[in-house]
Amino acid sequence: MKRFGEADDPRRRLLIQALAAGAFSTQLPNAFAAGIFGSKPEKLPPDQSVYRISGQATVNDQEATLETRIRPGDTVKTAADSEIVFVVNTHSMIVRESSTLVLEADAAPSAATGLLLRGLRMLTGKLLSVSRNSQVQVRTATSTIGIRGTGFYVEAEPEQTYFCLCYGLAEVAANSDPDSRETVTAERHDKPLYIVGDAAAGRNIRGAPFINHTDEELALIETLVGRTVPFVFPTGTYQAPRREY
Repeated sequence: MKRFGEADDPRRRLLIQALAAGAFSTQLPNAFAAGIFGSKPEKLPPDQSVYRISGQATVNDQEATLETRIRPGDTVKTAADSEIVFVVNTHSMIVRESSTLVLEADAAPSAATGLLLRGLRMLTGKLLSVSRNSQVQVRTATSTIGIRGTGFYVEAEPEQTYFCLCYGLAEVAANSDPDSRETVTAERHDKPLYIVGDAAAGRNIRGAPFINHTDEELALIETLVGRTVPFVFPTGTYQAPRREY
């Protein structure tokens, strides 16, 4: 298991750490950034959805490219050893390998912005997402999570959901057990959780370790929608959640 803040490619790790420090414009050449991420990380223009694709990804069963538009109502899938980074409305996401994500739309489109994202149905796989000043419901096989404008990471399996509230507020509920509900607030990965469906009443939400996502990745996807993470990076690498459970 990778430590918090680690990345597979040392060049990519250097670049996302530089992003976190705000160093792109002065310390790293655009060619270096483009060689690792596909383009220099910055706010995407309104007519662009996809920032980067590694491997194979589809949108509504059609192969995704950097020109693909992704909207509420679409279904995003990734193959093994693949990943897609994209923006929809004010939400920015990394969908990791072997994932299926349904972007659920509001029934009534807005006159100003069109269809808005109402929910995220994670059928399987791994998702890192950020949003602000918006509410969205995340559903997996074992959980229903009300997100109140925040950053979060989720891994969805048939028998278990891993959920980390990276910052913000969320209402977490186990689908199989009305007694297993919890309001979670976090400043920085304070209380990762497992949500299962086969435990006794009131015991289907339990503490979990911190796994498989980094502050630097959060900084990257916040940048794609013109924002920054709501905390300050320390001088050294942050390697664990703020608390133990």
